[in-house]
Amino acid sequence: MPTLLIATRNAHKLAEIRAILGEGFLYLTLKDFPAAPSVIEDADTFAGNATKKAVELAHWLVTRPINHQPSTIHFVLADDSGLEVDALNGAPGVHSARFAALDRSADASSANSSDADNNAKLLRLLKDVPLEKRSARFRCVIALTPVLRDLVESASPVCYADEFELQTQIFDGACEGRIQFAPSGQGGFGYDPLFVPDGFTQSFAELGEDVKNRLSHRARALARLKQDADRLFST
Repeated sequence: MPTLLIATRNAHKLAEIRAILGEGFLYLTLKDFPAAPSVIEDADTFAGNATKKAVELAHWLVTRPINHQPSTIHFVLADDSGLEVDALNGAPGVHSARFAALDRSADASSANSSDADNNAKLLRLLKDVPLEKRSARFRCVIALTPVLRDLVESASPVCYADEFELQTQIFDGACEGRIQFAPSGQGGFGYDPLFVPDGFTQSFAELGEDVKNRLSHRARALARLKQDADRLFST
């Protein structure tokens, strides 16, 4: 049975991944590895951040002594996601979690902002934009990196670092919608109270987790991964 290290400590994210990929895998998370390094997400694309997390964790697995033997973990799965607003040329994008904080610091790795601050900034920037021009999407990119233990044992550090990235598979998912003029709903998190997916009149914060998870950008990226599962996880 293939074993996946999911690069998260979020139980909800793990449950979503398990529900879509199924029970044909053994799932581990960063909670199983308290000594795992914290990866700075400073790339300028979702794919860059997801790949960086997956590659660095895969490399760490095969070069550090850990409780779980590296040979038992086959892949690292990492993701990065955020909101892209067309009227803002794709912002907040990779800075979605720290959108408001960027007003205080130009450092892309600065601490995350509160959801309320991020939503307030988004509404302020869109205050003069009409509804028909408030198109947006949630986007998720998943990186799946094989744990190349044999390669590390026989190659130079530069070569195996490159090879980890070369063998990383990328899966993209998006949920199209629009930004409404005021928040609504008590559920969800992040920009959910402002985002209305195409085909609906309620925000993600009003639709509930079951509906949201069926439509979500992560669910769509995972569905693409699942389509390739037989090829990717064959031994």
